[in-house]
Amino acid sequence: MIFARYFSGAGFVDAGSGLRFECHYPAERPDLWRAYLDGAQARYRHHGVEQALDRPSIEHGEGVTVFWLAFEGEQAVAGVRCHGPVQSVDDVHALVELQGAGPLDELRALIESRLASGVLESKGAWVARGHRCAADLSAALGRCTVHSMRWFGAEFAMATVADHALARWSASGGRVYDGSAPVEYPDDRYKTVLMWWELARVGELAEPGQLSRLAPETAQLWASSRPTRLSTRPAGIPSEEAVWEPEVLDPGEPMDAQRIRELLDDPAVDVRDSLIDQLRELRQLVPPVGADLESETPRWVYFGWRRVLLRIVGPLSFRRIRLDRNRNKITTEEQDRLGRLRIGVVGLSVGHAIAHTLAHEGLCGELRLADFDRIELSNLNRIPASTLDLGLNKAVVAARRITELDPYLKVSVLPDGVSAENLDAFVAGLDLLVEECDSLDVKLLVREACRRRGIPVLMETSDRGMLDVERFDLEPDRPLFHGLLGDVTAQRLSGLSTRDKVPYLLRILEPNQLSARGAASMAEVGHTVTTWPQLGSDVTFGAAAIAAAVRRFGRREPLPSGRLRFDLEDNLVRLGMPLAEPFIVDSAWPGLPSPPTDFIETVAHAAGLAPSGGNQQPWRFETNGDEFRIFLARERTSRMDVQFRGSYVAIGAALFNVRVTASMHGRLGSVELLPASGSPDHIATLSFGDGVDPPLAELYPQVLSRSTNRQAGRPSPLEESTIAVLRGAADREGARLRLIADRNDLEQCAQLLAESDRLRFLSPQLHRDMMSELRWPGRDPLETGIDVRTLELDDSELRKIAMAGRSDIMAHLASWGGGRSLGDMTRDRVRASAGLAIVTVTGSDPASYLRGGAAVQRVWLHAHKMGLAVQPISPVCLFAVDHDDFVGLVPPTLVEPLKSLAAAFRDVTGVPTEESFALVLRVSHAPAPSGRSTRLKLSDLLTMPQKAPFSDRH
Repeated sequence: MIFARYFSGAGFVDAGSGLRFECHYPAERPDLWRAYLDGAQARYRHHGVEQALDRPSIEHGEGVTVFWLAFEGEQAVAGVRCHGPVQSVDDVHALVELQGAGPLDELRALIESRLASGVLESKGAWVARGHRCAADLSAALGRCTVHSMRWFGAEFAMATVADHALARWSASGGRVYDGSAPVEYPDDRYKTVLMWWELARVGELAEPGQLSRLAPETAQLWASSRPTRLSTRPAGIPSEEAVWEPEVLDPGEPMDAQRIRELLDDPAVDVRDSLIDQLRELRQLVPPVGADLESETPRWVYFGWRRVLLRIVGPLSFRRIRLDRNRNKITTEEQDRLGRLRIGVVGLSVGHAIAHTLAHEGLCGELRLADFDRIELSNLNRIPASTLDLGLNKAVVAARRITELDPYLKVSVLPDGVSAENLDAFVAGLDLLVEECDSLDVKLLVREACRRRGIPVLMETSDRGMLDVERFDLEPDRPLFHGLLGDVTAQRLSGLSTRDKVPYLLRILEPNQLSARGAASMAEVGHTVTTWPQLGSDVTFGAAAIAAAVRRFGRREPLPSGRLRFDLEDNLVRLGMPLAEPFIVDSAWPGLPSPPTDFIETVAHAAGLAPSGGNQQPWRFETNGDEFRIFLARERTSRMDVQFRGSYVAIGAALFNVRVTASMHGRLGSVELLPASGSPDHIATLSFGDGVDPPLAELYPQVLSRSTNRQAGRPSPLEESTIAVLRGAADREGARLRLIADRNDLEQCAQLLAESDRLRFLSPQLHRDMMSELRWPGRDPLETGIDVRTLELDDSELRKIAMAGRSDIMAHLASWGGGRSLGDMTRDRVRASAGLAIVTVTGSDPASYLRGGAAVQRVWLHAHKMGLAVQPISPVCLFAVDHDDFVGLVPPTLVEPLKSLAAAFRDVTGVPTEESFALVLRVSHAPAPSGRSTRLKLSDLLTMPQKAPFSDRH
């Protein structure tokens, strides 16, 4: 037998007056009920407002949930009564009293929205005339309202209060409703207003002196209450069968603490405590939880129908742990939004699986379940109940299973099912309703009520996975059932026999769309089969479809009205084999062509081997035999190439190769940068002469063999002599090289460069540019771009790169503020480096970047000559100089993060603002690269109007 607390006769001593307050039910103590009425009548009569009490209407306690009396000795000297929790707006007497206060539609709507959370109405407060402790007694009556809210699980209470008594009632946390004007009630001597109490805000709004008395009074009330068998409780107390709501007990509340002790001392109670394991899970969550969860008080939960007392983490921690694996199919922010939905489910056969799935995924903050029917053995083919539930109400069984899953979820039950009389109260305040009942007229009745209130309706019919969505919130005049029934109403169907309803049912189901087995079975109902068949797997699948629709609704994603079928068996017919082709189709390296024998072509060939961002090769060449001109090819640039600064660096490197090659052949001459030739894209000209620069000429083999090496490498330090050579190379071209080799500095750079990669992936245009640079052998032309094999990744890592190429994935990561793993490869490569070589120049004009490009190439060739691995690994903001540059790089939400990253990178590398970055090179000790990306053909790059014969002047 299940026990619960029975509060009739419970009481406390008011610390202010020293008098005892008791709580009673009218039917239990009719003598004390008469004492309450006599006291109230005497006070109302004294003020000439006896009609407002309306004693005849409440003489026998009709509608009164509980009443309170204060006693001085045996004499009742104060009292108040509570009604509710009210089931309908029409049950609220305050609306009668406030007539004349203006339109009350807004107040009615507010009350309706709060009914499901529980609303008590406090009425008839009185204090004996001239009592010495009148003020203390009035304040205590206000606290009695709060105590009643706690006992009956009501989140709200309301009362009409005359203006002269506002201060006393607000002391306990009540606040005046400002949605209507004061009204002269009961007569023109009084200005009466409506007050609301919100249980969650009592601690915030009650006066400190009143708040401090609530806890000790609660402890006294609990101690003076008594346990009772639910099956023998008075009228109005639920039977044992109807117990479905667990007791959630906070050890910090005196009344709850006493109850916990009683349950722990009861040998018939099964006590289970896995709090340590739950806290371990909490500490392992990523990202780490905040102090609010770390310090949250655990709770004890008593499941009366199981006789089990369970210790669990507090509500915030519980939800965080339980729903952690939902991320990021459902983000934390989306989970919070979905967790505020109030959803009703009518019909708990198919509806059981749906309601449980919604609770399972955390897709609601409140569930209301309605079904009058009981579990039968034949229901167990599709209802996930057990033989122990046979004979119990279907809604109660579903509620128990859901609250065992999540004791903190608000679940209410209407075990009599919905009807014309209670439907308005059931749907009031809902965000969504799921209709799964069997009665056709009730189906229409539910839709009529939801359409009046603008509540969308979902329905899943398990044959062929038929899902219906009716968005009455968006289409207030939408015909019911998509217009399939015309203008048929619930009232018209309610008097029809089952046989007469069949034609209407067939119109809804669309017979030509039914499964063959379902339609054939329908013809056999009553002959060879008992009723319409339903499979448990179909019901479960339907619950998943409803859950998906609720997710879209809660996320405010498109969810139009209409009908859809998910036919699993039909889809299984289309099973096929997945493609089994290798990830990289062609593994043969194309290789680079040998240098031409013609001098001009040799120069052009060397120029084309220079490094460029994404191997885009943003240049074209012209020659007349006496000079070699380099032009900017604007079509081969990207967004990261801010103001073509990256192209200038690349052209500077190409020009350096031209100088090396010309020197090696004894043809080195003068160089002119940005000549005034009339073409804005004419960047540089080398006039062939007869000069030789031996240090340049010695680098020609490296010009031909230089490559990007993305092997992981070893973080062994560089020799000082090596560093000196690299710095000297930069100096020779008028640039500066800083080597970041300290491990702490490298770690900071690794984190910043990884974050740069993340921002690059999450910026749509930069992401498109980056993915367009990648070349997949066997699928893409390889003349430009980066051959993915040069990334030095294994097959699994390449598949991750391919997945990262999906813009829809990046869009989700961007909206979540996620994507930390997108920078892992860069982070790991930098950590495995000997150092970062930062090449900078003074100034940010094109000529400065051209000098920077020459310095980069000279440094790279010397590093290559010394056997070092080199990889450009610059931040995405490398060429951004001012605010407009940053704005042009990334979406508005990422501008400030990118600017902060740029400032942090300058700080850790020690580069002052007057210097501009040319390139950042990762230098390491590593094996040779697997291969090299290819280059454009000379015929695509070189124009020779007057081709000169090769002449060797050595």
